[in-house]
Amino acid sequence: MNSMLLFVFAGLAEIGGGYLIWLWLRGGQSIYLGLLGGIILVVYGIIPTFQRFPSFGRVYAAYGGIFIVLAIFWGWAVDKKTPDLFDWLGAIICLIGASIILWAPRH
Repeated sequence: MNSMLLFVFAGLAEIGGGYLIWLWLRGGQSIYLGLLGGIILVVYGIIPTFQRFPSFGRVYAAYGGIFIVLAIFWGWAVDKKTPDLFDWLGAIICLIGASIILWAPRH
């Protein structure tokens, strides 16, 4: 459960920080939003180091599945773009892949 919370916090930090930079560069908003976004992205880089999994590559590969689901929800909530069947299908496939990467029995 702790791992999933860390993945969610990392995802929200990555998406939120990137979104603030997007607003600055693409939306003509204040540079301060861009700077705040950059700070949040640094925090995003720190959060995964609290994972208990020993492999950096596996943590980030599994996180990718969680990130995709969070990005779909972000788009739905913030951009008001309702996900379609293929968005959900792709997200489910990614979560299955992330689960295999993290929890497959290894010797």
